[in-house]
Amino acid sequence: MFSVIKVDFVLFFNFVSMYKKLSDNPNKEEILDLVKKEQVDFVNIQFTDLYGVIKAVTIPAEKLGAVIDDNVWFDGSSILGFSRICESDMFLKPDLKTFAILPWSRSDKAVTARIIGDVYMPDGKPFEGDPRYVLKRAVAEADKLGYKYFIGPEFEFFLFARDERGKLKPLPHDEGGYFDQTTDMAAGIRQAMAQNMKEVGLEVEALHHEVAPGQHEIGIRFQEVLEMADCAITLRLVIKETAARMGLHATFMPKPVFGINGSGMHVHQSLFKDGKNAFFDEKDQQYHLSEVARQFMAGQLRHVREMNAVINPTVNSYKRLVPGYEAPVYIAWGSRNRSALIRIPRYTEGKTQAARCELRCPDPSCNPYLAYAVMLATGLEGIKGQYKITAPVEENIYHYSEHELDEKGIGKLVGSLGEALDEFKRSELMRRVFGEHTFREYLAAKSAEWDAFRLSVSPWEKERYMELF
Repeated sequence: MFSVIKVDFVLFFNFVSMYKKLSDNPNKEEILDLVKKEQVDFVNIQFTDLYGVIKAVTIPAEKLGAVIDDNVWFDGSSILGFSRICESDMFLKPDLKTFAILPWSRSDKAVTARIIGDVYMPDGKPFEGDPRYVLKRAVAEADKLGYKYFIGPEFEFFLFARDERGKLKPLPHDEGGYFDQTTDMAAGIRQAMAQNMKEVGLEVEALHHEVAPGQHEIGIRFQEVLEMADCAITLRLVIKETAARMGLHATFMPKPVFGINGSGMHVHQSLFKDGKNAFFDEKDQQYHLSEVARQFMAGQLRHVREMNAVINPTVNSYKRLVPGYEAPVYIAWGSRNRSALIRIPRYTEGKTQAARCELRCPDPSCNPYLAYAVMLATGLEGIKGQYKITAPVEENIYHYSEHELDEKGIGKLVGSLGEALDEFKRSELMRRVFGEHTFREYLAAKSAEWDAFRLSVSPWEKERYMELF
């Protein structure tokens, strides 16, 4: 194990890219010059399915100029949530701002770059089932109100070792804990991940060992939501690829190991208007939050059960959302209260641009484009409807009795994917955010997933009941 990791460290740090940073809005000539200079062999034109799984059409680098001019066609009939057989022809329009060379490919025989593409129908209209387009529509709604939505997610994940046959071992890679150094076997691995993130244009803020054995976190810089969604799918790719080349497996599964903390994707959020943080109010001495911020949070609190199927999209997600493991299950907000759904980080004097709220229930198995779209939409719904927020809760809600929860009007998140889908299905807001096609396809795909789980016979059931009855 350790010899493999040592060799791979040498590979990763020897292949640091020397190419100059692209401009903020690169044109065709700039991209092609860089491709030639860096001797790029292939380019992946990427997009995601409804689950957030990365797909790509790979082209030889010499074809990139033609693709930039005329796009690249593909068959969408086999992609989850995309068109029927009779509507299969689609094309990808490259977004040149997302060009990046994949640093690990420099150690392979073919240097490979990627560009994220938007999905279009043959008539030139955006495909409404493209998750990136769903987020763009939500961003357009914010633009109408004069707001820019900035977020900063915290991505947690586990590392698992493989045995000599390449099969995953059932135990985490190390026995480290929160911020540990002496028992942390993955410090160098996280650094290699961060280095690769830097090479593809992600600005890493911090990296550390998380609470559970084998669990880690890497945070990237707060930025506007569409760019962050692109960064999120890139970050997951970088982490998984880096781990794989070191003989490990990285998973964003929310609860891979029973009895220890699961992995979340806490999201720090704020709205900006005319370049200023619309969430900040110096007159509010307790939380420094504006009425806009309170309305935004009220929208998310009121509609969170409707969006659980999007921000917590798997059967496994609800094995993380249980009391006792720092995962929020109660619909409340507060400041230093990590048992609440929304937390207000401590305000630092003079840091008005940093005023924000942290939504703590999303997990990293979600499709970032869809998750961030519904988070933005529910917050905007609170602003447009001038929702009144509930009183803050600063006590540990895990210690409340059922009577105290009822007395204070504190609700709970849904308890399963099936329950989440029932809430999603009834939500006119979710239907509006997704669009009719995407709403229908997402509901069908997730309902099939829930039915497959519900009808399966688990090892626990066999162990529990086979001899008893």
